[in-house]
Amino acid sequence: MLDDVFTDLQDSFDAAIRDLKRDLAKIRTGRANLSIFDGITLDYYGTPTPLNQVGTMKVVDARMITIQPWERSMVAPIEKAILTSDLGLNPSNDGTLIRVPIPQLTGERRQELVRLVKKACEDHRIVVRNRRRDANDLAKDLEKESEISEDDLHRARKTIQDMTDKVIKEIDALGDGKEKEIMEG
Repeated sequence: MLDDVFTDLQDSFDAAIRDLKRDLAKIRTGRANLSIFDGITLDYYGTPTPLNQVGTMKVVDARMITIQPWERSMVAPIEKAILTSDLGLNPSNDGTLIRVPIPQLTGERRQELVRLVKKACEDHRIVVRNRRRDANDLAKDLEKESEISEDDLHRARKTIQDMTDKVIKEIDALGDGKEKEIMEG
């Protein structure tokens, strides 16, 4: 009974951490990282297709990404998709290869990105707290239905709070690490 509540809670916490890591990976830090292109799609024969599925993407060095389209006709659409994204990148091409230089971040842009990181972390903290509330409600319902004792309910609430505190610390650590990366990058 309570084990199911704890297992479901841990699964939802793990999903929240995975989602946060994915969201933070999309935030540009001033260093070349292929995950900044996640979410960019382009028209490939009438079908919206992710950028990473129309060519080979490589990090050449800390400030340069290259994209080698599988079809030469895709050079212009790839370049346009990157230009129209909100990444602020300016790709160039030589007809077959697209080079995307990653410029240094300005102080103002760094502060804006740090705000995005803080917002993402807070959104995930809210998700975690909502999951904690749901787990506490389930434990309370088990106690009302006399499936667990009042002492078990108190122990369950303490366990749920301990699990929540651990995940909140992990979210804070991920956010702090990303902020540091942005400010140093």
